[in-house]
Amino acid sequence: MLGTAVSSGRGRTRRAVLGLALTVAAATALTGCSALGTDNSSASSNGGGLEKTKIKVAVLPTVDTAPLWLAQDSGYFKDEGLEVEAVVAASGQAAMTKAISGETDIAISSYMPFFVAKNTGSADLQLVADATSISPKSIAIVTVPNSPVKTVNDLANKRIAMTARNTASDLLVKSIMKDHGLDITKVNWVQIPFPNVAAALQQGQVDAALLPEPFISQAAKTAGAIPLIDVNTGATQDFPLSGYGANKKWVQANPKTLAAFQRALQRATSETNKDRSKIEPLLVKYAKIDEDTAKLLSLPSFGVKLDARRLQRVPDLMLQMGAITSSVDAAGMIAPQASS
Repeated sequence: MLGTAVSSGRGRTRRAVLGLALTVAAATALTGCSALGTDNSSASSNGGGLEKTKIKVAVLPTVDTAPLWLAQDSGYFKDEGLEVEAVVAASGQAAMTKAISGETDIAISSYMPFFVAKNTGSADLQLVADATSISPKSIAIVTVPNSPVKTVNDLANKRIAMTARNTASDLLVKSIMKDHGLDITKVNWVQIPFPNVAAALQQGQVDAALLPEPFISQAAKTAGAIPLIDVNTGATQDFPLSGYGANKKWVQANPKTLAAFQRALQRATSETNKDRSKIEPLLVKYAKIDEDTAKLLSLPSFGVKLDARRLQRVPDLMLQMGAITSSVDAAGMIAPQASS
């Protein structure tokens, strides 16, 4: 009898200890505190804790960046536990350079510089998010009435503005020229940032330039610029134009931070595609254009996710234009994409 009583008592003791442990565990889960007193409430709100809660993104003062501005101003990044600082760059090449150097974590650029860096081995980059593709009237080669360039056939041997070598601003012009049987080697390229192109055209420093919106509309107002040809034609119709990239090491070290960035940007891009009025005030605020222009300008196509087959058009064209010396597999450069 004594032995039975002792066993029964020990059983009750073990059950009491177990019950107490379960009670403590439940309380810990509810308060978000670990046994060491660490607050995990932020981890539960952002899917397990981001590697970095603050990142810098190199951006351009163009329409391409509109969904990022929407994600920022609407609190979508904040909803993901992320704080994003936008750092304005003069060109896609300059933006990408900021990411390579570590000045920023991510950068938006026309796709060309990313593929040049991969081909030359100057940087090991991955593409992390889509931005835009060419749509009707969203990007054009423009000139002014007093320019010697009157038609596309006049572009050979002329001074054409570009933001940087091997970016959209010269490769798309070369593609258009090639479509028209023109010699692409006989061009005097003049490096000028997009915001300064209208003045350069007006002052006769260049004869023509490739411009995206909102610079097309702005140049029309300030310099009387007129479209020479819509780039949404021939080999460059619906062409992938811009996207976001980052160092591969950064991508591998910050998968949760990257996924948070992607989800917020995807959310904003989807809303932009449904209702352009959501980004019109942001174009006034960040791209410094007037309200009337924001309502009337032609928007590019905004991409929610990267598509390898569509993106392959970029390095293929670059190889054809001599911007890279060997083929590049676009699929191999695409970072993991977050689910919306």
